[in-house]
Amino acid sequence: MNNKHVKVLRKIFEDPLRSDIVWKDIEKMLSALGGEISEGAGSRVRIYLNDRVAIFHRPHPEKVTDKGALKSVREFIVNSNIDIGEFI
Repeated sequence: MNNKHVKVLRKIFEDPLRSDIVWKDIEKMLSALGGEISEGAGSRVRIYLNDRVAIFHRPHPEKVTDKGALKSVREFIVNSNIDIGEFI
């Protein structure tokens, strides 16, 4: 992961939850963690990471991720057994 990916990961796990993280940056960070991203119907996106699957909706027309989706991304990363300790 490069520095930008690490910064995005840190933002995801900040408290209180942020509402200014661009969704494309989250996708790129998940891909850098080894995630595979595939397109679903409409604005849906499937992410496969460490034998886990999550389906998210890309935000539109905005580019930033809302707090509810960010909480789901956070849970997905934790449930995918990613060791975030080395990054945070």
